[in-house]
Amino acid sequence: MEHQLIDAIEAALGWDGPGELGKRFARGSTRDSALAARILTPNRLLDIVMRRSLDRPQFRCFQNGEEVHPAIYYTDVVSPRGQSIPTVNMRSLGLLLGEGATLILDQLNVFDPTMEVACRALQWWSHERVQVNAYLTTNDAAGFPLHWDDHDVVIVQLAGEKAWEVRGTSRTAPLYRDADPNTTPSEEILWSGVMRTGDIMHIPRGHWHQATRTGIGSGKSLHVTFGITQRTGASWLAWLADWCRERETFRHDLDRGPGADTAALTEAAAQLISERSPADFLAAYEQQTTLPRHVPHLDILGPLEAAVCTTRFRPEIQENDDTVDILASGKKLTLDAKALPALRLLLSGRPVVLDHAAAVVGAEVVEVAEILVKEEICAVLTPELSSGYTGLVTNAAS
Repeated sequence: MEHQLIDAIEAALGWDGPGELGKRFARGSTRDSALAARILTPNRLLDIVMRRSLDRPQFRCFQNGEEVHPAIYYTDVVSPRGQSIPTVNMRSLGLLLGEGATLILDQLNVFDPTMEVACRALQWWSHERVQVNAYLTTNDAAGFPLHWDDHDVVIVQLAGEKAWEVRGTSRTAPLYRDADPNTTPSEEILWSGVMRTGDIMHIPRGHWHQATRTGIGSGKSLHVTFGITQRTGASWLAWLADWCRERETFRHDLDRGPGADTAALTEAAAQLISERSPADFLAAYEQQTTLPRHVPHLDILGPLEAAVCTTRFRPEIQENDDTVDILASGKKLTLDAKALPALRLLLSGRPVVLDHAAAVVGAEVVEVAEILVKEEICAVLTPELSSGYTGLVTNAAS
């Protein structure tokens, strides 16, 4: 999927594809304020907060370096029938922002079509799961103290300014579940400076960092952090542990007696490792992920007019003599080979308006689209979902 944000990330960081992801700290700039505003603005973030029923820890507010108690900026909207829905009190939130505060909304891609599409594009690009968190800081509010993340992050400064300090690692490739708590920050400062609108930064897993507006003065900062969790050797071994249950040898109780014979067990483990390589795990990971949420297509609501592929990772197209196989999200579909041109459009990750596509690849694109939507590989392109692509992803039939 071609997406302007990915083009901007690669250009700013000097990357050609995701090969440098997780390897070293990098920083650059798009110098494109229009792209930053298209992705997200402070007012649009606040509008999203206002129109959702959010709760801690997904939505949090910090002031003076400490988390603000939710009771200060949350309220319950009670319906005439007594149903209580927790919502953010925007008046109270506005007062906090006016004084200087930081708002955090985790997994913004769940609520916002633009962020949903951006994360999907990054997943197709990186072959890893991606989520995005948004951070709005006002005036001279402090940020978090030095910390490290257990995943790689790509940070995009969308508005205003924020001061950052990025340090090296104090433990190589630390994990969320690890043998070492890794609580002592590194003394090695890799970069210290101010991120401004359009700036992009990549911080690999385990690098210590902190961000703040303290000392900058009045104003604001909005940035989004795309968290990219890459598979590790530990992930591969955990996958093997699931596969071992297929074999009777591993399902037996361990012998607790002295001099227990574990030769058969270790031999079976070695055989399992030799049969299922890390490459097999990576391929299976993309195929076994769950299907994302989408609006179902119902005939009673009208004909299918537009569709887009919404699988978490790029579908695989396998061409045979007279047929073509589609592998995506744990499914395998086999269609007639004449459907290939339509499939290439529909599985491109770009929006497909079926009337336009029919003029390019033939009328069968409608039938193929209906099959893919029924199988939940593609989704109905609603106006709301379409808005997530507008100006960032070109229509497939263009």
